[in-house]
Amino acid sequence: MKILHLLSQRPELTGSGMYVQAVVRQAALRGHENVLVAGIPDGPAPALEVIDGSKCAFVRFGGGGLPFPVVGMSDVMPYRSTRFSDLTPEDVEAYEDAFASVLTRVVTDFSPDIIHSHHLWQVSALARKLFPGIPMVTSCHGTDLRQFETCPRLAERVLGPCGGIDEVMALTRTQAEKIASLYHMPKECIHVVGGGYDESRFAPAEKPSPPPVEILYAGKLSLAKGVPWLLKSLTRLTDLPWRLHLAGSSNGAEKDLCHALAETLGDRVVFHGMLSQNELADLMKQSHLFVLPSFFEGLPLVLLEALACGCRLVATSLPGVREVLGDTGGEFIRLVDLPPLETVDAPSAADEPQLEALLSETLREQILTAMKTPEIDMASAKQILAPYTWSGVFARIERVYEKQVIGHRGIGKKNMPPAARG
Repeated sequence: MKILHLLSQRPELTGSGMYVQAVVRQAALRGHENVLVAGIPDGPAPALEVIDGSKCAFVRFGGGGLPFPVVGMSDVMPYRSTRFSDLTPEDVEAYEDAFASVLTRVVTDFSPDIIHSHHLWQVSALARKLFPGIPMVTSCHGTDLRQFETCPRLAERVLGPCGGIDEVMALTRTQAEKIASLYHMPKECIHVVGGGYDESRFAPAEKPSPPPVEILYAGKLSLAKGVPWLLKSLTRLTDLPWRLHLAGSSNGAEKDLCHALAETLGDRVVFHGMLSQNELADLMKQSHLFVLPSFFEGLPLVLLEALACGCRLVATSLPGVREVLGDTGGEFIRLVDLPPLETVDAPSAADEPQLEALLSETLREQILTAMKTPEIDMASAKQILAPYTWSGVFARIERVYEKQVIGHRGIGKKNMPPAARG
């Protein structure tokens, strides 16, 4: 098949970008032809390992056409960005015009059999309106659902077109139910395909003997990800030997808050900034404990990556996390219950002290356990990880492709590449 992959933001610095790259890599291995359209800052295009630059087309931000920075699906991104809620009506029109121009050119030149967009949001809605005759599927990553609930002005704009997308792929069953409710979609058009981790990169290695216990967080340094909450919780544990590694970045006041809180812990906190996948895997292999104190997630693939590297896990008990990890019973996984949130991704101020105490208590337990037993039971971990290899995930995605291509374009399996026939 000829597949057009569509992402509205940077493909090299976001979780959804890593997902797109993994899908492109697997699609190429299965014999499909791929083209990528994405949004990037003005300047040199990113060099992506999974696809040749000649097969990419980019919408550029921060230059003459779109003078504002790349619009992020999260309100806080690991690079300079614009929030959807801050776009003026004129900005929205310019944004759509820029993507429409690039998409029209690419579709004319490439003639895709199917469009695979990412996020049930503005650019997916635009593509559905522009190309109603081309089969189209969309992957939901969770941040689109947050935008739908917090940015009603644009939600009204995307609701109808997104509801007309042929098939939607969700990360979890909980997410699938929410998509059906918010976008008024038939449940039979929503498929739970999950997400994957790169097992060639993320694999166990012998852990260093503590002390200190090496704790790792990877992601945006933001309030919604719970990083300030994590840092405050660790101030209660200065009697224990630990060191916290923060991998990731952010911008503005939330980044400044994280740095200010970290200063109170001195050299116990190490900032690594943005890391490549190989660098992150190396850091995970040397870490005893991975913590994800987020208030909002779809399916946090970083938990799977950390578990594959032999890390103990501490995470908030969010629906996507529970769906993957909650019923394991493994002593190396601990989930922290959250109270009802005040907004989509923030607790009430009155609940914050209790949350700090809960996270602190859970971290203490896992730090002490790691000191006695640095290694986890990898046989049990591999049972959890088995459904989440990228080859397995793409097999589920490919079945959705085939359903639409065969149904919409009348392409029989005999006319499809051998790899696609299975």
